[in-house]
Amino acid sequence: MLKNIFLLKGKNFQHLRKLNIYNYPEEIIKISDEDLISKIIYTHDLKDIIKKYKSSKVKNNKNENTRNKITLFEISKPIPQIINGLNLLTSCINNEIIIGLIFEKDDNPYDYLQMFEELLNELLNVEKTCSFNDEIEIENFLVILFIDIRRYGDENVEQEQIKYEFPQNLIKVFLFGLDEVGKSSLLRRLKTGEFDDNYFMPTRKFNIEYIPNEEYTLVFFDMPGQKIFRKKWLLGVQDSNVLIYMIDISNQIRFKESKHEFWTFINRYEFAELPILILGNKIDLLNNNENSTPENFNRLKEEIINYFEFDGLIDRKWEFIFTSVKTNYNIDIILDKIFEIIEV
Repeated sequence: MLKNIFLLKGKNFQHLRKLNIYNYPEEIIKISDEDLISKIIYTHDLKDIIKKYKSSKVKNNKNENTRNKITLFEISKPIPQIINGLNLLTSCINNEIIIGLIFEKDDNPYDYLQMFEELLNELLNVEKTCSFNDEIEIENFLVILFIDIRRYGDENVEQEQIKYEFPQNLIKVFLFGLDEVGKSSLLRRLKTGEFDDNYFMPTRKFNIEYIPNEEYTLVFFDMPGQKIFRKKWLLGVQDSNVLIYMIDISNQIRFKESKHEFWTFINRYEFAELPILILGNKIDLLNNNENSTPENFNRLKEEIINYFEFDGLIDRKWEFIFTSVKTNYNIDIILDKIFEIIEV
């Protein structure tokens, strides 16, 4: 399984300390890792890279208009390698940029070699998703690439292993919502039964978790909820069997934002037939006073449904339930609810 993506970019590969280094989702490679970085660069023939890089700079300085007319990126054949214990697959772009994948130790990078090269060409030369001009552009590109490769590995490379470990049918669950609503904590609770207030910081990475049931294995695609990542939700939702949208009902200040993101996503991508389970999480924060009666909960549920206009979901099955990941309230019925609304 893909663990991380990194990108090396600088004015001169000879000056390692002046390189710009980007990592997603974890900072695995740092500017201080000069030995590791130099070995990665030398794998792509450092002398040849520097020679071509300087040559291209001379040409570009002579005629800036020529540079502006260049539209296609030159992508080198990816190279599988193990360096300093890291299981890598790296490619050089325009003799100026090295982009690499870091896999689990028992993965075979050759399984991803052709797909990695084709995906780079598609994203850079066909869809033109990145020109490497600024940091936000590069970070967005790495997120897109990470999600696409993880999905490829999940649906293709690891399929035989999944069948061996989990001989049941697979159900894909797309979990989304704003940041800090409790999505990753929910998956940890479902998978391990554990919860820790200090365990999670706001998640900034795409994640896949497998939760086996008696007859099925649920594959949860957990998407980061920060604003910068919401446009990437589409990359994870494809081929899903059910959607789970999570709301922090204790933070009404963000209700307007949550409602906007929900309907923007649903209306824009027209997932008309996908059932939706809506979780009103953190009910424990509203369940510590004398007015916390079943009648008041029902009234609150109606108010939330009316505010979010969930009754407008007339083209699919949907259900709303209160949850508390922290206290484990209603967590035990989530899997049953999923099977109910997809009619398994």
